[in-house]
Amino acid sequence: MKINREIRETIIMIAIAAVVFIGMRFSIQTYVVNGPSMEPNYTANEWVIVNKLEYRFSEPARGDIAIVWSPIETGKRYIKRVIGLPGEWVEVRNGRVYVYTSTGETLTLEEPYIKYIALQDFPKTQVPADHFFVMGDNRNNSRDSREGWTIARKNMIGKAWLDIWPVSRWGLAPNYVLPNAAAAEAK
Repeated sequence: MKINREIRETIIMIAIAAVVFIGMRFSIQTYVVNGPSMEPNYTANEWVIVNKLEYRFSEPARGDIAIVWSPIETGKRYIKRVIGLPGEWVEVRNGRVYVYTSTGETLTLEEPYIKYIALQDFPKTQVPADHFFVMGDNRNNSRDSREGWTIARKNMIGKAWLDIWPVSRWGLAPNYVLPNAAAAEAK
């Protein structure tokens, strides 16, 4: 009888471990930054924990740092900041980012997370329905939506949550709350 109890307890422990493991894989994931596109906030080889549930229960917000599937390189993930929401228009002029909302409001983004402004202008372009306009924080060295592509909602993997490596950078990801159409309308 003691052997049966030990076997049963072992099976229960294995089942609990499997459920926890599978739950963790569906809810969080690690991402290793590759390249300079998010400098100064992220440099190559930094590790980030991504909250994959965030975008299952809420929409991406302007200012989020998102991990996304690349629309131009199959199987590759990018880390970018959400700038434009579906249906909005985005323009970069004289180093400033302007977002034109569906209600006619113009948002001039205050972006404390960038070190150097964009040197090249980007013409006023509409973000398609169910897509997001994303940019790297290193505006002059980033593959992003200024190349003519946007990120489909289904290709948003998750929101950067915790910086875990190197240990000296440990802490919450530098997501920023930037104005959205609702905030602009309330003004």
